[in-house]
Amino acid sequence: MTGLLIVYHSRTGGARSMAEAAHEAARTETETRLLTAEDAGPEDLMSAAGYLFAAPENLATLSGMMKEFFDRCYYPVLGRIEGRAYAQMICAGSDGQGAAQQLARIATGWRLREVQAPLILCTHAQTPEAILAPKHIAGPALAPCRDLGAAMGAGLAMGAF
Repeated sequence: MTGLLIVYHSRTGGARSMAEAAHEAARTETETRLLTAEDAGPEDLMSAAGYLFAAPENLATLSGMMKEFFDRCYYPVLGRIEGRAYAQMICAGSDGQGAAQQLARIATGWRLREVQAPLILCTHAQTPEAILAPKHIAGPALAPCRDLGAAMGAGLAMGAF
């Protein structure tokens, strides 16, 4: 079984930057796979011991592609991944709570074990131009993503979760 599976969707680059930073740190601790929501499937979920999901919040919910990943995978793995560790990262223009709550409800249905409260990175993008613009998240803003990736990887490697 693979250690950590990181699944992400990103339209403008923010959530991708977060996922890549977490992946970079996690792979120093355990075997880690980084997949887009489009490419990940039930078999990937089945082969991982834990999960880190990263997505943008769009219109107060998960992005459509991330939701499609969950729709496509939900029933094929239902009852087969219970108790596995998960955490989530949301890239939001304002608060990110809607997407985080939606993802948590899905994880509850799978009976996954949340190992950290949602990590929400706020870009403060509020105009149509700012919302649609490429997001270049770098440096210190990505430190919490790296920390979460390292913690997830280490926790899985040590058998803590």
